[in-house]
Amino acid sequence: MRYMFDKILYPTDFSDVAKKAMDYITKLKEAGGKEVIVLHVIDERAIGDICLLYASRGSVEMVRRIKEEACKEMDKIGAGLRQEGFEVKLRVERGIPLTEILRVEQEEGVSVTVIGSHGKSNVKEMLLGSVSEKVIRKSKRPILVIKR
Repeated sequence: MRYMFDKILYPTDFSDVAKKAMDYITKLKEAGGKEVIVLHVIDERAIGDICLLYASRGSVEMVRRIKEEACKEMDKIGAGLRQEGFEVKLRVERGIPLTEILRVEQEEGVSVTVIGSHGKSNVKEMLLGSVSEKVIRKSKRPILVIKR
């Protein structure tokens, strides 16, 4: 029997709102949640800015460090979810967050995406529209949005 929310996508930028979403994911265990795909997207646009700032071999090192830090955070999240009894898949992708979230959502065949209403870049979000808002509009799957 397939439960309504058995495969959960959890995109995270490690912000406070994203961390708050973890409480809701653990509650989905009661609604049949079995697997969580934890996704962090390293934004290509930010990498481009880093490369412009540090136009040298230093930019490659910076990108490596960003990925390394993301993996450490992902490991902590994964350990917590496993402790709650979930199967966990960790994915660190590079690209544009909206595009990668929608791609992974489709690729993994998730039943719900749990996402924070705001990420780390609040000023940018007010001007351009948040990643969360764009995911809500473009996703073909149910979205659970966690407010601050």
